[in-house]
Amino acid sequence: MDSPFNDQYWSERYTEGQTGWDIGSVSTPLKTYFDQLTDKNVAILIPGCGNSYEAEYLLAQGFSNVTLIDISGVLVERLREKLQFYIHKGNCKVIHQNFFEHAGQYDLIIEQTFLSAINPDLRERYANQMFTLLKPEGKLVGVIFDFPFDGGPPFGGSKEEYLGYFKPYFQPVIFEKCYNSIPPRAGNELFIRLDKN
Repeated sequence: MDSPFNDQYWSERYTEGQTGWDIGSVSTPLKTYFDQLTDKNVAILIPGCGNSYEAEYLLAQGFSNVTLIDISGVLVERLREKLQFYIHKGNCKVIHQNFFEHAGQYDLIIEQTFLSAINPDLRERYANQMFTLLKPEGKLVGVIFDFPFDGGPPFGGSKEEYLGYFKPYFQPVIFEKCYNSIPPRAGNELFIRLDKN
């Protein structure tokens, strides 16, 4: 898949510290969701994982089956170093791969700024790949921007646009404005919990 947003592009962003999307901690809406999960053995995937504060939080809470994917080789090496304790325990995998080439089966996939990082032309393919990677009754849960951006990445969008991609595959159980976004993102985020049809 030809895209200007490849390993080299993202690795340069991380090497040069051009990571304006990085909030430095687990996002509040996702932390709130994680805190009500009771089964610590569910298979969790975080694609386009970035600095993986969500993964760090989940692993610290005792979750034992977390897989991270990112296209940036530079970032993946950093994560393997940072998360080596959990990797050695077998609780975490960090994979250097294009999300669209990944195969696996997961109970829960976490979306956190990944959709906004890929070319909008790939959003229909994104929805299909998410559906493929989820087990029956699996869930896609996360936070997406409800705001237009000029240029990109990040690429914004609207609830109506996103629903067009997701409805063929998922039952949108929750698709609403975040009530607990961090202040800089207040009013510009949607929390989604989509169940595999």
